[in-house]
Amino acid sequence: MASKSADGLRQLFSDIVRLEIELWDAVDRRLRETPGISMGDFDVMQIVARTPSCRVYDIAEQLSVTVGGISKAVDRLERRGHVARRSNPEDRRSSLIELTSDGAQALAGAGSVVDDELELRLGSVLSADSLTELGSLIARLRSGLAKPPGADRS
Repeated sequence: MASKSADGLRQLFSDIVRLEIELWDAVDRRLRETPGISMGDFDVMQIVARTPSCRVYDIAEQLSVTVGGISKAVDRLERRGHVARRSNPEDRRSSLIELTSDGAQALAGAGSVVDDELELRLGSVLSADSLTELGSLIARLRSGLAKPPGADRS
């Protein structure tokens, strides 16, 4: 039989997962209505914009997803004219990804939509101090997940 602590952790896990899904879906809906891109597109484009000499690997690493999945996402963004690939002079096996001017414009418009939606769904619900504390707690949890099993987790 599971302990109360295990039941509490299971409920917490469920709440975290449901929050992420509901928040993602709400922001994604707004993005698809207004600038016409998905939340996944927005995530990828943000990383491309802020990462010098960005490669598919860099995006996959930052999003904690597979290189194959990101490669397909970049292909879709390239077909829509939001990103362009160019040869990587340091590694012929990879390409460098850059936002196009259309991509930069779409990202700017999408950023405003995301900011508005996050303010509505997070900023209007929690105080600035609570948001800071929540951000710190999430960072600690993510850091703990990066440790190998059995490592000191204090």
